[in-house]
Amino acid sequence: MLSTAFSRRAAAGVNPNALRSLSVWSAVKAGPPDPILGVTEAFKADQDPRKINLGVGAYRDGNGKPYVLPSVKKAEEIVAASKPDKEYLPITGLADFTKRAALLAYGADSAPIKDGAISITQSISGTGALRIGGAFLARHYPHSKIIYLPVPSWGNHTPIFADSGLEVRGYRYFDKKTVGLDFEGLKADLRAAPEQSIVLLHACAHNPTGVDPTPAQWAEISDIAKERKLFPFFDMAYQGFASGDTARDAFAVRHFVSQGHQIALSQSFAKNMGLYGERVGAFSLVTADPAEKARVDSQLKIIIRPMYSNPPVNGARIANAILGDAALYSQWEGEVKGMADRIISMREKLYNALTHDLKTPGEWGHIKSQIGMFRF
Repeated sequence: MLSTAFSRRAAAGVNPNALRSLSVWSAVKAGPPDPILGVTEAFKADQDPRKINLGVGAYRDGNGKPYVLPSVKKAEEIVAASKPDKEYLPITGLADFTKRAALLAYGADSAPIKDGAISITQSISGTGALRIGGAFLARHYPHSKIIYLPVPSWGNHTPIFADSGLEVRGYRYFDKKTVGLDFEGLKADLRAAPEQSIVLLHACAHNPTGVDPTPAQWAEISDIAKERKLFPFFDMAYQGFASGDTARDAFAVRHFVSQGHQIALSQSFAKNMGLYGERVGAFSLVTADPAEKARVDSQLKIIIRPMYSNPPVNGARIANAILGDAALYSQWEGEVKGMADRIISMREKLYNALTHDLKTPGEWGHIKSQIGMFRF
């Protein structure tokens, strides 16, 4: 029957190619490649042996190969020996993992930790945490639907928050003249922001500039946020990976909380544990008390359930094994410090090569003053 119909159309002079052009998707335009992942694809396709991947910020060993931390390998052995099942996790993830992730971020002495007032959910790495946070704030933050991002910021921040239903604006951050922090511009823009706006802050190793405020500057930012009643949303993708010290890298988060801010926090374990493809992260909110926490927990579940139902289990088990074993945790801290120290030493070598060996014109001090995986 169908073949007969096509034969009749062919006989009538109807071009089958014209029929195909009537596809319901014929008006869909090709989108641009992702500016970061697109570089990685180009790197893979390039056959030149001298090629260097300047795309995704992922740690590599001395041969340019992916590096699996020894602590992660040990954790995988522990997980495998426990003969775990493959059942679904709860909507908010592996409870032991999220409890320990909160301790890593906020610190054992944090008042909300002690009071049981941290609402936290496992997420699909840091990107998923930001998306959950954006959706929660768009739906439940009562004062504003405007979020201020540093200029520049990670390229994915804008679409994440715009797609969450928030209006994205910017505040000054990077000073091209000094190749450092535009602190005066930052302060002026935050003071000029409408009261109770949301402000995104990179907790450490700012992406893409590698420029972080000093502790004293963080204290000033906290004071301005309090003065303007701004809501701080921290993105902490590099805890431990920036300086090699997990407590130092969490300074801003812990200081804001100690000053009474009810923050939102995105955490990723991609960089500091090398769990890139495992997609391990957490999103948390500081609440007033356990009763409020329970209400927020319930709304996070309502947001997550239609989004992806529940998170993957394997990476969370690995991260939990590391965070929950004192010896393994100590080993991991040494390994993450080793990665951070190696990056710092490579910055030093690059600086010396440019200034002493090659006598390259210009000022290159920012290579050493910036931190983390990025130089801007």
